[in-house]
Amino acid sequence: MLNFTKIKVFSIYIILLIAIFFSSLNLKTNNLIEKKINLGLDLQGGSYILLEIDTTPLINQKLQSKVIPIKKLLNENKILFQKFKITKKDISFLINEEQQSKLKNIFFLKTKENQINNFIPEYNNFELDLNFKQNRAIIDFSEFGLVRLNNAALKQSIEIIRRRIDDVGTKEPTILQRGDKRILVELPGIDNPERVKELLGKTAQLTFRLVSNDDEFGSEKLILSETNEELTVNKRVVISGDNLVDAQPKFDGEANQPIVIFSLDRLGSQKFGKITTENVGKRLAIILDNTVISAPQIREAITGGTGTISGGFSFQEATDLSLLLRSGALPTPINIVEERTVGPDLGKDSIDAGIFSLTVGFILVILFMLLKYKIFGLISNISLISNLILLIGILTLIEATLTLPGIAGIILTVGMAVDSNVLIYERIREELKTEKSIIHAFDVGYNKAKITVIDANVTTLIAAIILFIFGSGPVKGFAVTLGVGIVTTLFSAYFIARHLTSMVVLKDREGKYFNL
Repeated sequence: MLNFTKIKVFSIYIILLIAIFFSSLNLKTNNLIEKKINLGLDLQGGSYILLEIDTTPLINQKLQSKVIPIKKLLNENKILFQKFKITKKDISFLINEEQQSKLKNIFFLKTKENQINNFIPEYNNFELDLNFKQNRAIIDFSEFGLVRLNNAALKQSIEIIRRRIDDVGTKEPTILQRGDKRILVELPGIDNPERVKELLGKTAQLTFRLVSNDDEFGSEKLILSETNEELTVNKRVVISGDNLVDAQPKFDGEANQPIVIFSLDRLGSQKFGKITTENVGKRLAIILDNTVISAPQIREAITGGTGTISGGFSFQEATDLSLLLRSGALPTPINIVEERTVGPDLGKDSIDAGIFSLTVGFILVILFMLLKYKIFGLISNISLISNLILLIGILTLIEATLTLPGIAGIILTVGMAVDSNVLIYERIREELKTEKSIIHAFDVGYNKAKITVIDANVTTLIAAIILFIFGSGPVKGFAVTLGVGIVTTLFSAYFIARHLTSMVVLKDREGKYFNL
């Protein structure tokens, strides 16, 4: 147990040197290797934003998509109806009482062929509900359908918000669901919170529609943002943002202005090629959130699946537009419910308090170990310092985010590391009382204490893993530092401290210069 091969000793020192190198990256700027421990919102300051989704437009949109299928269903089954009406919350029409039961049977058909009202077998429930008020049939979302729609919209919104924030370059943002309709966003150390808020608040629904009034779906008047020109635009969407796969800002030297270059998927490319081929000479309106941002004339067929958007943008506006298009459109509008800014001064106070508590605890532990175990206390302290270096090195390598609970995790690691050494030395002390040789006593002590130390640390590691999986925000920060700290504690106790102990014991086999 006390014998170390040259390869093992070499490996220990190599690992320590690597840890020292990565730890040192936090003390420098402009490193060739851009790695460091990121500070959380509570330490670095930044923005706290609470968002809320508005599903009303989505409900209306989904109901609108049901209009044609419902009318088709009624006609195919020879169900007479009158005064078809669509509101934001429901679809209604007049129907004879004799045909109400027939409609109900068709509407609640529990098969995959039911294209009107989706049936979810695992929940034994329907997406839509049908009720009758005298002769008027009323179709709206069921309670189950609303919950399902809301959850899907919330999940998709979180994913799109994450993409947008990642593109901005914010390190380790916290994006969490809060309740049924709210999303918490924490952005540590953000330089331009107003820009981020603007990006988060835009729905970014992109559509391509012809500038014309000869469409079967009708037309509407929209304003071209660049010139305030009023355009008559077809309601029919020829291509949507769903077909877009990439968008990048670029400076057009000929026009002397920034533009956005976009590319479409295979289906979008086919549609784009067909539309531009059939409508040469016409204008194609590029609409973002019901505002025409560009309406270029189609000069020739575009079959390559790429195009440009120009609209008198600044380069920042072109960059932001590209970001929005790449990340995808939000399924629903999002409103900012609460906003707070955490100043860096508060974060500095928290860091100072954390460092102070860590320093005080560290010094007290060092003094205790020196007084209690003499030279082996010194070894324990060297192991403890190595443990902290390893911990910081790993946190730097994975670019972890340090929060106040994370600092608490580091302090707890210090205590657990010392506890491991105490268990080992007390076990060795018991073995020395049996009058065995010193080398044998140390060997047996390490072996017998190993099971206890590993069991104690592994059970704590399991708790840290559970906290990481099910926790969020600062709780995860605590779980990360605690989990990594447990690993480094075991390494420092059974490799670094044991190696140093073996050097002392093998050099002084009689135990003249040390005692436990």
